Amino acid sequence: MLENINMNQPLPVSVNVIIVNVLVGAVLALIIKMHFKRFSSTLTNKNQFSNIFPIILLTTLLVISIVKSSLALSLGLVGALSIVRFRTPIKEPEELGYLFLTIAAGLGLGANQTVPTVSAIIGILVVISLFKFNTIKNNDKEKNIFLNLEYKIKSKKQKDTLIKDINDLMNKNSIDCDLRRMDIKDYSVDFAFLVSLKNIESLQLIIKSLEKNYPGIAINYIDQKQIPSV
Repeated sequence: MLENINMNQPLPVSVNVIIVNVLVGAVLALIIKMHFKRFSSTLTNKNQFSNIFPIILLTTLLVISIVKSSLALSLGLVGALSIVRFRTPIKEPEELGYLFLTIAAGLGLGANQTVPTVSAIIGILVVISLFKFNTIKNNDKEKNIFLNLEYKIKSKKQKDTLIKDINDLMNKNSIDCDLRRMDIKDYSVDFAFLVSLKNIESLQLIIKSLEKNYPGIAINYIDQKQIPSV
C-alpha cells in the first residue's frame, strides 16, 4: 500500500471549499471572541487578547487544509513545529481554554468537518455560558476585589488607631470585607482586603473616603469578578 502513495504529489485542494471554511471560521472566531469578552473573568485586556482568536483559528484552518493533502507536508509540519518555541506565558487557565477552543475550531474546519465543528463549538460555548450563569447565581456575595492600601503614618498614636479606623471604613461601604494581610513597618502600614461590592459606585465611595481621611494613601485593586455597573 505504501508504494501507491506519492509523497511528492499532493492531492488537489479545493479553493472553493477553503473559501467557504474561511468564511465560516471568521464567523466562529467572532462568536468565540464575543463570548470571551462577555463571560471571561480574566484580569488581562480582554479586547486585546481576543483579537488573536481569528488569527489562530484561520491560520490553523489553512495549515490543516494544506498539509492534509500531502503526507510529505504533514511530516514536514511535524518537524517544523518541533523547533517552534512560544515565549509568551499564558498566566490564566481560562485564556488557555479559549485558545484550545479556537485551535480546535480551526482543526475541524481545516479537515472539512464543517457541520460537526460548528455544532460542537456552539454547544461548548452554550455549556460554558450555563456554568458561568450558575456560578454567578450561586455566588451573589462572592468577593469582588483585592484592595491593597499603603499609608505612611505620622505618629505612634495614629498607628494604634489606624487598623480599626480603616477596617470600619471598609466594612461601612461594602457588603463584606476581610483583612487578609497587613504589613507594619516603622513609618508605614500595608493592608490587603478582600472586598465584596454591590456596584462600581461602592468602590468609588471607598476610594473617596480613604483619600479624604488619609491624604497620600496609595490604593491598588485587582478585580476578582466583574463588578456590576448598576
